[in-house]
Amino acid sequence: MARIAGTRGRRNDGGMTTHYHALVWIDHRVAKVFHFSADDSQRETVNSTHSHQNLHHKANSVDSGHAPVDKDYLERVAKAIANAGAILVVGPGSAKTELHTHITKLHPQIAAKISAVETIDHPSDGALLAHARRFFKADDRMRSQIHG
Repeated sequence: MARIAGTRGRRNDGGMTTHYHALVWIDHRVAKVFHFSADDSQRETVNSTHSHQNLHHKANSVDSGHAPVDKDYLERVAKAIANAGAILVVGPGSAKTELHTHITKLHPQIAAKISAVETIDHPSDGALLAHARRFFKADDRMRSQIHG
């Protein structure tokens, strides 16, 4: 897990810093998972193991033109955010919805912590974190945080 900035946060038993909020930016190739606070963040990258080709739906074809869902990839992303208290899922295409559906079906305890699923293109890590911090600043006012 790469440290983005700062040094504050709680340490878990494995020596890693933990944060209440998590952001996932996901497409079908890679997921960037950020665990962050107001002044600190850590990034983890989860890569899909499927080879990716640009698929195009052809006229008069039977298939949908979409790649099959990489369930192992979605599961590894779900595990990366399992300990977060509040989660924002973003991305440019359908992978964010596929992740949300996967988590809702298999991990309802994680799904309950997803605050929103939003469409965002390909911003820089800094722009992603700024967006997530603004989002949770407003979202946290609407919800009470329960720390376990």
